[in-house]
Amino acid sequence: MVEEQTKVTSSHWGAFRITASNGRIVSTAPFEKDLAPPKIASAIPAAVHHRSRVARPSIRKGWLENEDRAKERRGSDEFVELPWDEALDIAAKELKCVRENYGNGAIFGGSYGWSSAGRFHHAQSQVHRFLNTIGGYVSSFGSYSTAAAQAIIPHVFGTNFLKFIWEHQNSWPMIAEHTQTLVMFGGINPKNAQVSMGGVTRHETASRFDEFKQCGIRCVNISPQQTDAPDGAEWLPIIPGTDTAMMLALAWVLETESLLDRDFLNRCTTGYEHFRRYLLGDTDGQPKTPVWASALCGIDSQTIEVLARHMAAHRTLITVAWSLQRAENGEQPYWMAATLAAMLGQIGFPGGGIGYGYGAIGGLGVSVKRLGGLTFPQGENPIKDFIPVARIADMLLNPGAAYDFNGESRHYPDIKLVYWCGGNPFHHHQDLNRLQKAFKQPDTIIVHEPWWTATAQRADIVFPATTPYEREDIGRAQGDAYLFHMPQMIPPVEESRNDYDIFSGLAERLGVSEVFTESRDSAQWQHYMYEAFECEARESGVDVPSFEELKQSNWVELPIAGPEYSDTPFADFRSDPQRFPLGTPSGRIEIYSSTIAGFNYPEDPGHPVWRPPAEWLGSDHAGQFPLHLVSPQPGDKLHSQLECAIADRPGERPAPLSINPVDAACRRITTGALVRVFNDRGACLTRAVLTESVREGVVALPTGAWFSPGSDAIDSQGNPNVLTRDRGTSRIGQGSSAHSTLVDVIPFPK
Repeated sequence: MVEEQTKVTSSHWGAFRITASNGRIVSTAPFEKDLAPPKIASAIPAAVHHRSRVARPSIRKGWLENEDRAKERRGSDEFVELPWDEALDIAAKELKCVRENYGNGAIFGGSYGWSSAGRFHHAQSQVHRFLNTIGGYVSSFGSYSTAAAQAIIPHVFGTNFLKFIWEHQNSWPMIAEHTQTLVMFGGINPKNAQVSMGGVTRHETASRFDEFKQCGIRCVNISPQQTDAPDGAEWLPIIPGTDTAMMLALAWVLETESLLDRDFLNRCTTGYEHFRRYLLGDTDGQPKTPVWASALCGIDSQTIEVLARHMAAHRTLITVAWSLQRAENGEQPYWMAATLAAMLGQIGFPGGGIGYGYGAIGGLGVSVKRLGGLTFPQGENPIKDFIPVARIADMLLNPGAAYDFNGESRHYPDIKLVYWCGGNPFHHHQDLNRLQKAFKQPDTIIVHEPWWTATAQRADIVFPATTPYEREDIGRAQGDAYLFHMPQMIPPVEESRNDYDIFSGLAERLGVSEVFTESRDSAQWQHYMYEAFECEARESGVDVPSFEELKQSNWVELPIAGPEYSDTPFADFRSDPQRFPLGTPSGRIEIYSSTIAGFNYPEDPGHPVWRPPAEWLGSDHAGQFPLHLVSPQPGDKLHSQLECAIADRPGERPAPLSINPVDAACRRITTGALVRVFNDRGACLTRAVLTESVREGVVALPTGAWFSPGSDAIDSQGNPNVLTRDRGTSRIGQGSSAHSTLVDVIPFPK
């Protein structure tokens, strides 16, 4: 290592310059190609060298010494530091024992994939490849962000949801040129677009709205928070969880005033008449009028009527935030938004139709030529059993229990060993007190983690993992025109090792070293992956530098960006649905799905439907807990990453709770006051921030604070997931329903 060096590197929140000196990260600076560089990277120097780093392989004392493994002591037990060889021997022995006694179907491979933007040191790929080489593992379906959408969109459009958002949505230039009205359910928040799965170099969401303003596009933000869209958007402060009801009322106006496109419905959709009978109240006795919807969603009925007429008279793009599907019945607003767009008949027109997740992550809407490659091969998983991703607590607490998922009758496996590498479930999951009980059920929990997170503290074997700045990698993201060599800036902190090296050590002890490594070390794997990418790129007509040239230059902008790479989504399908059918059973957009109707779920009759959540401001539960909690993404980090450094900053913790002044006044709460947020699942401390940008009856607490329950079981840092409800969105998607949560707030102490 040179004494001091400054290089460009990549991350989930984009590229930045990083400086190291004498084995330490000392500073970061924006990358000059970024239009609006996030400030997230500023926390990296403090986080990399934080006192909470896992220094050496550590094994929980009770697990190591007690025959019953003292599972009840997880989270409070001491850890014993061991040499690497001894710790790897113990972990390998435990893996072998579980496989021999229970089979690989008793191993759960947990990883959320957000620990590194590097393409080789991708934790999810690493752990999945390793577990596949030793016989497989129980996997998970979907993500906490999009599980409900991933289940419903294939039924409606006949395509994978991730493929839909990357390949079948209007680009920003197309919206600027053709869209006249942008109706945003859940908003489009540039804060959330700071991050992407592989990183985004040019942060342009906010600047796009400046462009929209210049183009005269009407932007309507339908959200409980005004800040969910850039300044200048019209704000309709909807009651959380009622978006489907408002969409139904818009549809009712289109139908009853003959403003819908019947030709498009007849040619390109199936099942509208089934839905129409429900819309008009023929099937349930309740017409879905604006007056009906207004009482539910809190938006004036005349406003709904006028908006529907405006949408029909102008080129309209309907967008739906990912947050809407993270609620009970979260599949329904996604399905209903598609139905509403189909009724307008603008799907297949430039700047019209439907879009999901603009602003949820960076890169969506960018016009680039898609290039594949740069993936670490995971191999084939011999175990076909899986769970919906947000049902991990259910699985651990109820082995063998029956549950329904997307038309299948399934049973939870009996998990004896959890292997977690990448991600922090005590950030992502709901009802953390319940998850804490669930984590006391398996015999063994193994975790790779750079820091002593709540997950690491509740494990039995903890291997210290490097951060991206302690290893070499390649950075590239779908939807981004930049390619990076991510240099190793400092030696590994303490005794931390790369995930690949940890798994290589275990693979050797389990007799599968050659299968896992294919006789390649980390550097050789990166060369191998890059050569495959280079070959594929050149076959697509894109010239890329050699790997050595990339290492020398540090980064390169690929010639793959421009409006010429924007296609009008569903244009071919619209012009000739017979010749270009969708992947649905009918080949059309399915407003009514006979497949879903065939599931025989009484709550899902085969078409979009309004179902009141168990917890919302219109439920009986609101009498006890009269405030609706939303838990948006934080603006200063990605999920819970870098939290250790941010929490050290004066005044940053506990986390801020946005509350309307009206709700604060009746509780005698002032800005900056310490308050207790609670319901019958848990409680946490927060700092009150009074703002009129959140509607009355709603409070907003960002995710990301590390779970830190005190002796009184109150979380001291402000983690909203001690409050959220751990129930599936519905039997279709079984996703997270975090946004269906009621709470109350009082001054602390009280």
